[in-house]
Amino acid sequence: MSDQPHPWHALSGAEAQQRLATPPGGLGSAEIERRRRQHGPNRLAPPRRRGPLQRLLLQFHNILLYVMMAAALVTALLGHWVDTGVLLTAVVINALIGFIQEGKAENALDAIRAMLSPRATVIRDGRRMEIDAAELVPGDLVLLASGDRVPADLRLLQCKELRVEEAALTGESLPVEKDTAAVAADAPLGDRHGMAYSGTLVVYGQATGVVVATGAATELGRINHLLAGVRALATPLLRQIDRFGRTLAIAILGIGALTFILGTLWRGHAPEEMFMMVVALVASAIPEGLPAIMTVTLALGVQRMARRQAIVRRLPAVETLGSVTVICSDKTGTLTRNEMTVQRVVCAGHVFDVGGVGYAPVGSLSVDGRHVEVGHYPALELAIRSGVLCNDARMRVEDDVWHVEGDPTEGALLVLGNKTALQHDSCAAAWPRLDSIPFESQHRFMATHHRDLQGQDWLLVKGAPERILDMCDRQFGHSSHEQPLDPDYWRRMATDTAAQGLRLLALACKRAAPAGASLHMDDMQGGFTLLALVGIIDPPREEAIAAVAECHRAGIRVKMITGDHAETARAIGAQLAIGVGKPAMTGAELALIDDAALRRVVMEVDVFARASPEHKLRLVRALQDDGQVVAMTGDGVNDAPALKRADVGVAMGNKGTEAAKEAADMVLADDNFASIAHAVREGRAVYDNLKKFILFMLPTNGGEALVVIAAILLQLTLPLTPAQVLWINMVTSATLGLALAFEPAEGDVMARRPRSPSSRLLSGFFIWRVLFVSVLMMLGAFGLFYWELQAGTSVECARTMAVNAVVMAEMFYLLNSRFILAPVASRAGLFGNPYALLAIAACVPLQLAFTYAAPMQAIFGSTGLAGDDWLKVLLAGVLVFGLAELEKWAIRRSPWARHLAED
Repeated sequence: MSDQPHPWHALSGAEAQQRLATPPGGLGSAEIERRRRQHGPNRLAPPRRRGPLQRLLLQFHNILLYVMMAAALVTALLGHWVDTGVLLTAVVINALIGFIQEGKAENALDAIRAMLSPRATVIRDGRRMEIDAAELVPGDLVLLASGDRVPADLRLLQCKELRVEEAALTGESLPVEKDTAAVAADAPLGDRHGMAYSGTLVVYGQATGVVVATGAATELGRINHLLAGVRALATPLLRQIDRFGRTLAIAILGIGALTFILGTLWRGHAPEEMFMMVVALVASAIPEGLPAIMTVTLALGVQRMARRQAIVRRLPAVETLGSVTVICSDKTGTLTRNEMTVQRVVCAGHVFDVGGVGYAPVGSLSVDGRHVEVGHYPALELAIRSGVLCNDARMRVEDDVWHVEGDPTEGALLVLGNKTALQHDSCAAAWPRLDSIPFESQHRFMATHHRDLQGQDWLLVKGAPERILDMCDRQFGHSSHEQPLDPDYWRRMATDTAAQGLRLLALACKRAAPAGASLHMDDMQGGFTLLALVGIIDPPREEAIAAVAECHRAGIRVKMITGDHAETARAIGAQLAIGVGKPAMTGAELALIDDAALRRVVMEVDVFARASPEHKLRLVRALQDDGQVVAMTGDGVNDAPALKRADVGVAMGNKGTEAAKEAADMVLADDNFASIAHAVREGRAVYDNLKKFILFMLPTNGGEALVVIAAILLQLTLPLTPAQVLWINMVTSATLGLALAFEPAEGDVMARRPRSPSSRLLSGFFIWRVLFVSVLMMLGAFGLFYWELQAGTSVECARTMAVNAVVMAEMFYLLNSRFILAPVASRAGLFGNPYALLAIAACVPLQLAFTYAAPMQAIFGSTGLAGDDWLKVLLAGVLVFGLAELEKWAIRRSPWARHLAED
């Protein structure tokens, strides 16, 4: 047996059997054992995984947390236990949130391994036996029957009407008819009809094949290897937060070190006193509330998406959806219904359009937009009757939902009959079946023998148009009279129908009885009358058409990547307004270009057909290399590597494989592309709310930091102690900041273009807004502190007023922050988010407790305030509110500033 890899589909069955040294009676025991040692068991190796402890420890690998832990260590050495406790609590909460959010994409590998068949029927030592599929080795002879899951990659040696469901591997919407013929070495996976691949399902027929690959060497194993090698990318927000955290940490440490040096060397403060000042500065600058608010905001987005049938498996995916610039969608079952539907019936002289989509028997027939009655067109009526009777599928209805049992193409003919009151049961009662010739790939048709109520015998046949044309010499005209066949007309109509992406079937009949006692192939040699050509397609979802249009309005490109044929993909794409006027690109063409050329092509072409798992993965990578944020939808195991690699992987909940669901970030419970558009809207709203929170939070930290710096520069007592700073941060984040997570989506959220993946979290406008409001808060708090000290007020009272001034300013600024540029001095602005008012109401008793409760006074060094003191505190808040609204008014008045703010 040769150890070199072969394109097995390019070899004949006999050549494959010879190269594998497989005798007619199967392998012997000794040879099987030798090959098992050489190739290993027929299973996929489990992945290496990080343990829970390692995953937890890695959550602390964050530069902001390092700064906070270092500050906690030093404060503990100095005996400042309150500061230490608060800092460590913030660190632990952040790490636990990250641990819970840790992705579980490795479960996709388990789901793929579960697709392997547990048992296999083989011929060994001349005997037929059933074995554990894990024991299969290359060269084994395997028997397949309807209902079997293919246990390994097989080169088929014998086939009898074999049809295999390969959608999970190829995306092909219909079962594939198999034969034993060799094909070209570069044939796409979906065109290798002489192969049966591990994990696919036999839906009809029988076959014998020789094992050519097991375990990791199979197509399924290759996808498993692809998936294991795909590195899941961090979301745009997490990348921005990481950059923001590093920049902020460096800035905090730099300012802290500079302050320490200036205080000790220039102002002559004691090192320990200056260190506590620096700790206060660091504590005030670190946004320890950001991880918690991020999680709450994302979690609320998850709940809203769940109500829209979009189940989010990983929290960061919520926000990523809002930044998506390209959606790559599978066709079958995602953009389409995965329900074959007759859309066109071509008779001699008339072309009928069929309304309605899917399996529900709703819709009518029309000619040039005019509704027609089937009874007025004898050829049409007989064609539909023939399609219903020459048929092995069945229909059933459960909970008002129609289902097809059997071949989907035959099911489409039954649905057509139901739409025209020619149901199978009534037709079969009037024209009972007496005999049949089942469909076989060799002769490419199915035939049945019936007798009507008048005793007339009928032979009905359906199959490939070119095969049925060869059997016909007449055609059925409109006047119910037979006419000589016009082959040119039928070939022209077949070409026109196929160009619209429809699959073609021909229907014909013969008024005759079989020559012998039973129906035989000799009865099929000629003399038939052609009735009609039937055009069948898996139609697009109506809601998907609207969703694609909404994505286009939102500046999002939609690309269709499918395993189906190029003509079908192009036709469906045109109906969805995807790739209109552009060529479709096949997987074979894609394989011929390098990565650099693909990066240029991928933004120009919107429909990709006959795509393999590697092709889908390359397309996603090429888009990401071009700077796009990519959402990938799919339902098959062949989609899993691309789903994992994409910025947002979206799997189908009903018809999707477990491998696809486990690799995805989000699952659509209704398999509806339209749910993605709703999810994008929610994702954009989530990002807006995170921006609003950051714009709200950073001025608090900035104002506190400026208060500390001003005190150091002016050689004053510290206006805020480290514990008071952490109190302010926790109160404003836990109550006030949380309200912004509940902000509803703004009206223009889907009218904006997607934000650039390279955009910074803090733009120039954000920096300006943070500095402006920070200075306002510093002026209010430090000015009040300095005023009170000059008036002879105690340090404790002055500090308490400074703390309350900061919190009061935050209360007012919370209302400013509801809209980044729009004014809030209106009913909608002040009262549109009830959670903002509840947050302010919750913050008031906390500050009263801070000011007047004895335990809080002991911990934080606060003291009670008089009535006029509270009036001064209130004025500090009103000052921030008024000037912040004035700043927004000025920006709205300046086109240049407004463009900068909205960019």
